[in-house]
Amino acid sequence: MKINVVISLKKEEWFSNIRTDVLAGLVVGLALIPESIAFSAIAGVDPQVGLYASFCIAVTIAFFGGRPAMISAATGALALLMITLVKEHGLQYLLAATILTGIIQVIAGYFKVAKLMRFVSQSVVYGFLNALAILIFVAQLPELNKMDNLGYLFVALGLAVIYLFPYIPRVGKLIPSPLICIVLLSLLALFLDSDMRTVSDLGHFPDTLPIFLIPEIPLNFETLAIIFPYSITLATVGLLETMMTTTVVNEVTDTEGDRHQECRGQGYANIVSGFMGGMAGCAMIGQSIINVSSGARTRLSTLVAGVFLLCLVVFLKDWLAYIPMAALVAIMIMVAFTTFNWNSVRNFQKHPKQSNIVMLAVVIIVLATHNLALGVFVGVLLSALFLVNKLESEVKVRSTLLNSNTRQYVISGQIFFSSSDKFFQFFDFKEIISKVEIDLTHAHVWDITSVNMLNSVVQKFKDQNIDVKVVGLNEASNTLIDRYNPL
Repeated sequence: MKINVVISLKKEEWFSNIRTDVLAGLVVGLALIPESIAFSAIAGVDPQVGLYASFCIAVTIAFFGGRPAMISAATGALALLMITLVKEHGLQYLLAATILTGIIQVIAGYFKVAKLMRFVSQSVVYGFLNALAILIFVAQLPELNKMDNLGYLFVALGLAVIYLFPYIPRVGKLIPSPLICIVLLSLLALFLDSDMRTVSDLGHFPDTLPIFLIPEIPLNFETLAIIFPYSITLATVGLLETMMTTTVVNEVTDTEGDRHQECRGQGYANIVSGFMGGMAGCAMIGQSIINVSSGARTRLSTLVAGVFLLCLVVFLKDWLAYIPMAALVAIMIMVAFTTFNWNSVRNFQKHPKQSNIVMLAVVIIVLATHNLALGVFVGVLLSALFLVNKLESEVKVRSTLLNSNTRQYVISGQIFFSSSDKFFQFFDFKEIISKVEIDLTHAHVWDITSVNMLNSVVQKFKDQNIDVKVVGLNEASNTLIDRYNPL
């Protein structure tokens, strides 16, 4: 397998939207801080592990990713998978698992596993988005519970600024409203000298830039046996969330990204993160929505977000003391409402019952387990079962007596393993005739089970001394039958 590392330096992917991308990147950089610290706490590591990860991943993916304007960093979905590893083996094993996660993702990118996304139906995507929106909103409740009446007022004011500022003539479209929300509420909190929770209350920030380091672990099979199960899970969930986020960003921006390059880019980003003291991460749908909703369209926004994040926490961390958590809560509530697919609710009664069941199943599974990958897996499985049931019900047989000695069976539909039991019910093996013609002009034989099933029908007629002629096989069906069980 030939490996080529692709770094995107196309001018239009970097500098075609400079002002808006820089401003959007600043907003995202600020919003990444509390989430990175919170995800570090979930995983059981120091806040700087999540902050370093978000910086390294965002900067790396800006160059190596396949989807401009998408934000990747430390995420809650992956943090939940790290808890046991950190608790039982410590940080060094987490860093090693992060590096191995990246290697697996790079390999997956070259084998083009992103093609599997075509099996994810629109109903699954809606369920994924709705569940994620609810999780994002619920994640703000602990912070809301710590607020007093002034805090609630600040959140309401922040939401008003976010939604109303874009309608102000001339300036409304020049500056992203989430950035205005952060600046305005910070100045107001400073003016009122209020005792409100700020970003600095979430934990201690690092004092130095991240440095290259090799995880201090034994390099043997026992270590690999420990980290590999975690790495394969992290890689799978990370790629799944990344591909789902890519789909959403593609729809919002009406553009297409390179999914295979994005898989490889995520792998390179995690390798860099592991060697720089960070945890594994992936694409963040919430921050990506903030970014593209603020007008970002190029890789510059992702780079600015990562660099600005590091500059804030290392060089300008004293300034963060003035940013009230109410401002960031308001932004995340906006993200939740933007992420939720409201059309799936408005058109609920118009959509097919099976689609609604799939969507609701994904939402329920994700909310019950907080596992986005499990929810999507269940959704894909249900979609496949409904499809199989639909195809099975569409198999039709028309029986015609051509003359006193010949019966014709005209079969239409998709013949595969699911319809095997039902298939025999179409034929009358006790009828007193001498010839049977099975017309498959309007049918397609899909698998070995179908071939054996058709052969059994033919053999059962022959056992009754009835001549059987199979006609109308298309080229693919005929090839399959000749290969596995020639009639």
